[in-house]
Amino acid sequence: MEQSSVTVFVVDAFTNELFSGNPAAVCCLENDIPDTLKSKIAAEMNLSETAFATIDTDGSETFEKSTKFGLRWFTPSHEVDLCGHATLATAAVIFHKLGNKEKTIEFKTRSGILKAIQEGESSITLDFPINPPAPYEAENLPDIVRIVVGNLEIQEVQHSATTKKLLLRLADKYNRFVNSRRFASASGAVQEHAGMHRQDLESLSPSLQDLLAVEKSGVVKGVIVTLQANDKENFDFYSRYFAPWVGIPEDPVTGSAHTVLAPYWQTVYNKHHFRARQCSKRGGDLNIEIVEQRVKLTGQVAHVLEGTIRIK
Repeated sequence: MEQSSVTVFVVDAFTNELFSGNPAAVCCLENDIPDTLKSKIAAEMNLSETAFATIDTDGSETFEKSTKFGLRWFTPSHEVDLCGHATLATAAVIFHKLGNKEKTIEFKTRSGILKAIQEGESSITLDFPINPPAPYEAENLPDIVRIVVGNLEIQEVQHSATTKKLLLRLADKYNRFVNSRRFASASGAVQEHAGMHRQDLESLSPSLQDLLAVEKSGVVKGVIVTLQANDKENFDFYSRYFAPWVGIPEDPVTGSAHTVLAPYWQTVYNKHHFRARQCSKRGGDLNIEIVEQRVKLTGQVAHVLEGTIRIK
């Protein structure tokens, strides 16, 4: 039977606070809908990704009882092969809103089988493929670097061929931590000046139109900028992510980028567990573990909205 409406959830992923982390729209479809309609819904939601989940059985299961689902992700302009935060959001909807009590569920996707595991009442772990980057050179690389980081010094450039993500590592000097100091304000009052670090990463504001103009080959579809964390905070590395080629000016917290970042930082630290912070304006945190050729991303969510979209 044709459905006349679709229930949609909006979930903030990789955070436990409303209006932070990365928002995703989630539609759990008992009856699938055409791709053209998926694209229209994603454009209407106008979030970095809208996820569409279906039950991957012969129809005898429900979202409450099934352990296997199909999952696809759409930006406002493109379908993408992998999206971490929208997968986390979808798992949270199935676990928290649709009453699925299973410990582990699986999603069949363009990137293979992805697992989501309930970790107590608040956290969910995603089991994703690893996407190691490699050193990279290209004729237009200096232009991309200039547009993204300006005059900041780059310590290393790598590229993930599987995800088409370019990784730019800022020089370690930009993780400086200026010790707190006392100073006199304009009013004469003595105030504390907090220690500062990662501010160069947080202040980046690349021209997205310029990026689209200098990179048209399709080899790069997203740029990760990363920085080693200062040992004064409980993180191993920071990042930001820009992807205008798929209609995302900046993604607030990007699970798929961390499938590239994790193996990169593994070579730097020679360890398998990480705590990461994505430094967008909304910001979000991830716990990361590398197990063989998989990356486990653990995060929390905040449920924001539940509503109905009329489709006919």
